[in-house]
Amino acid sequence: MSSTDREHWDRRYSEAGEAPPGDHGPPPAFAPIVHLFPHAGTALDVACGRGRGTVWLARRGLTVHGIDVSPVAIELARELAQADGLEDRCSFEVVDLDGGLPPGPAVDVLMCHLFNDPLLHDAMRARVKPGGILAVATLSEVGAGPGPFRARPGELAEAFSDMDLLHHAEGDGVACIVARRR
Repeated sequence: MSSTDREHWDRRYSEAGEAPPGDHGPPPAFAPIVHLFPHAGTALDVACGRGRGTVWLARRGLTVHGIDVSPVAIELARELAQADGLEDRCSFEVVDLDGGLPPGPAVDVLMCHLFNDPLLHDAMRARVKPGGILAVATLSEVGAGPGPFRARPGELAEAFSDMDLLHHAEGDGVACIVARRR
């Protein structure tokens, strides 16, 4: 990612500030399907931003590693986990995903909310343990029209067609998939 992109995200997260403690439900795309997420295990939150999803998974009982390109976002995520008393279940790292996913162990849940890079799909799938859950939500052309970071209709279902589909939805400019690795 270019330094201009990193600066953009740092500025955006600086302006947004930290999320209020205690207000950390699931990311919006996953709110209707929380029953599909486990209450134990390990998780990787890709493009975690301010850590809302990371903290939500930790509250469910998972040990979660959040990664994001923005050092500002990562600092806010650490503060959020600490404010909620979950710093023992949450770790964070600044990662430029243009270089791929960082090395690490397979996880029970890989969550990616509102970030899309088709070049990472294979690595994301491979990072999920057999029987584990992949949960991806991204901006979509469905209900919103084309855009440089929007998934085309059916893109997520096609990309993860070798997994057992638990949930798939597209509309209102968002595509969401939850699938279990065989």
